Amino acid sequence: MMEKEKGEKSGPPCGEGISILPEGCISDIVALTTPKDACRACVVSSIFRSAAESNGVWEKFLPSDYQAIIAQSSSSDSLNFSSKKQLYLSLSDNPILIDGAKKQSFFLDKLSGKKCYHLPARELTIAWGNDPRYWRWVSLPESRSLHNSRFPEVAALNYVFWFDINGKMSTSMLSPKTNYAAYLVYKLTEEAYGFNHPPPTASIGTTGAGEVYEQTVSLDLPVVEPGPEDQVVLPQQQQQQHTSRPKQRNDGWLEIELGQIFNEGGEVDELQFGLKEVEVLRCKSGLIVEGIEIRPTRG
Repeated sequence: MMEKEKGEKSGPPCGEGISILPEGCISDIVALTTPKDACRACVVSSIFRSAAESNGVWEKFLPSDYQAIIAQSSSSDSLNFSSKKQLYLSLSDNPILIDGAKKQSFFLDKLSGKKCYHLPARELTIAWGNDPRYWRWVSLPESRSLHNSRFPEVAALNYVFWFDINGKMSTSMLSPKTNYAAYLVYKLTEEAYGFNHPPPTASIGTTGAGEVYEQTVSLDLPVVEPGPEDQVVLPQQQQQQHTSRPKQRNDGWLEIELGQIFNEGGEVDELQFGLKEVEVLRCKSGLIVEGIEIRPTRG
């Protein structure tokens, strides 16, 4: 027999070799990857497609407590899918209102399956928020129509000198071993003023760790799309801990990152986040707050 040429490999190509495995084995392998990888696996072959779309795979991508979370939603009946992949995609594309009286919105990060939450303005602590001289609670069509799962009212600022908005939630609600960021979801009216000199200070931290991350954020900087150009170039004396600028969201609102924190999991701590300016006390007006969103960072 002629010897094989140097470097020539015997046996079937890699893809064909894996395809001869039982479908259950392929499903177990795909379940160790990511939702994005599972979707890519569907184009390899028919057996890969069957394995990658199996309920066993997508059950692994869903949070372990997803059934308990769905049970808190009034729309739980509409989530009765036979396919776990359909359920995953629905929870990624269509946030659901949970906790009884529409206290917060829950959804999944589509790429990772990590848990995300959107706390409405009513669930935040807003200084002077219940005084109609300073804040008004209004209903906006753009805060009620998207996915039929937005909030019935938002907070509209008339004017304040003491500006302080903060919120909190249990870290046990979040996915463990995950880096999260908090985002203020808002709009500015054409008459808005008072948010640049000085810019308010954003903060995020946990009660257990005892550390709080702070940075100044400018709500009225020009809006940009997400990307590496998001960094704000400021004079040297203003560069310290000033990293966020507004981004346009697909739902028509703006968002600005308040800060990031790593959720270790395990012990239950309280995650706290907020935005304030209580030193210079310059008059501020024209801000509309829909809420604060907590979701995993990417990259």
